[in-house]
Parts: sequence; structure tokens; C-alpha cells
Amino acid sequence: MYGKVALVVGASSGMGKACAEYLKNHGYIVYGTSRKATFPDLLSEKREGTIQMIPLDVTQEKSIIKAIDYILKNEGQINILLNCAGYALGGAVEDISNDEAHEIFDTNFFGMMSVIRHVLPIMRKQNKGLIVNISSVAGFIALPFQSMYSATKYAVEAMTECLRMEVKPFGIKVSMIDPGDIRTNFTSSRKTAKAALINPAYKERHKKAVETMIKDELNGPGPEIVVNAFAKILNSKNPPIRVVVGIKYKCVALLKRILPAKVVEYVLEKIY
Repeated sequence: MYGKVALVVGASSGMGKACAEYLKNHGYIVYGTSRKATFPDLLSEKREGTIQMIPLDVTQEKSIIKAIDYILKNEGQINILLNCAGYALGGAVEDISNDEAHEIFDTNFFGMMSVIRHVLPIMRKQNKGLIVNISSVAGFIALPFQSMYSATKYAVEAMTECLRMEVKPFGIKVSMIDPGDIRTNFTSSRKTAKAALINPAYKERHKKAVETMIKDELNGPGPEIVVNAFAKILNSKNPPIRVVVGIKYKCVALLKRILPAKVVEYVLEKIY
């Protein structure tokens, strides 16, 4: 439908790795990225059904350009882009420094936008393509002590909705996936604002919120549930604007739309 060359940004673990494996198993030529990867010395002639890991740091534009140029040199096209890179930052708004806020936005939002900006001219020239952004349930339900993570995902939601309308005339499809609590190494990679470790004003409430999130993530489904959502988008002629992953979070999304804001706030305060 789109072609067989896929770029999966953030493919070294978790949801990105699982989706890259799905593409590989279905005969795609997959280029997965991570910051620690190195460019292969030699690519095999038969690349269908393989994953080639290459270096890409979404916060460095030169790194993005180099990775995309490498794919174009070898394949001449990029048909599918899956954006998975990101991390969480815990702490109250008061505790998060400007530098920490800029850092998470650089990875979770501006990095994603930069990759998209460099891939779009290729897809426009091809008159087809698929872009899938991994967002989060936190992109439509803001969680206490996860303000910057939620803010980046709210930004991803808005950008993806706009992008979808802008590129439709070029035959490019755009969707996003909204996972909830998924059992991956995302839990262990969560960062904490430096001031949150020493500010007693929020310490106990922050601790409770993080413990609740960790428990829900460790007891959540594995990344295969996200792969199923990705497969639904990939194999649809008219992919939906978003796929909320899991019955629990589909219900949460529905309740967010129909319940008064004060009721949603009350429930979140009780949970976190």
C-alpha cells in the first residue's frame, strides 16, 4: 500500500522494538534507530525482512539528516515513519527547571517534529507515505507530577491532528497511538526533576503518584498491544486519527469527553 521501507525512530527497546519486529516479520526493510547504534559496515543485498539499526539522536538535526540520507542512499525511498522516541519526567511544576523542561520537549516533541519535517519532502515526492506518532493517554488526560510529560504529549496530539490535514492532498496518511500503562523499560527510564528530590513541599504526594504509575505499568500489558494498534493503522486504507490502546483507556477517553472537568480532576486526585 505504501511501500516496503520503514523508519522506526526509537527501536532499541519497548514499543519501538516490538513494532520494528512486526514490520520485519511482514517482509519490510526496517531501519531502526537508537542513539548508541552505529552505521553498518556493509548491508546485505537482501534486506526484506530485516532490521538495520542505525544511529539517530532526535535532538540533533545533523544526526537526523545523516540517518535519513543513509536510508535514501541505500533504498531511495522512505515509505513508513514510526516515531517512538521519548521519556517521562516526574516532579511538580515548581520543581522542574527550564533546562529540564526544554530537554524533555526537545526529545518528545521537537525531535519528533524534526524527523517528520525531513521525511515529508521524500513522501511528498513519492505521493504516498504513512506517519505514525506514539503519543499517550497523558496527551488528553494531564496527570499530577507528570506535567511536562503530559505537556509534550498534548503538543504531539495537536501537531499530529494538524499534520494529518496538511498532508492529506499528497497521499500521506497520519495517525497516532495513545498507549496507557504498558509494561516496558519506559518505567525504569523515567527521570525525576532534581529539585523534586529535595523539596519537601510535594515529596510525599509525588512519591505516591510515581508509585501508582510504576505499579500500573509493571502490571500493564506488554508492548504487543501497541503492535496490534500499529498493525490496524498500517493495514487500513483510511487509518483513524488515533487509536487508544486497551479497553480500560478507551473507557477513560470516553469518560473524559462526557464527564464534567471537576469530576475528572477529583478522580485523578484520588488515584494519584
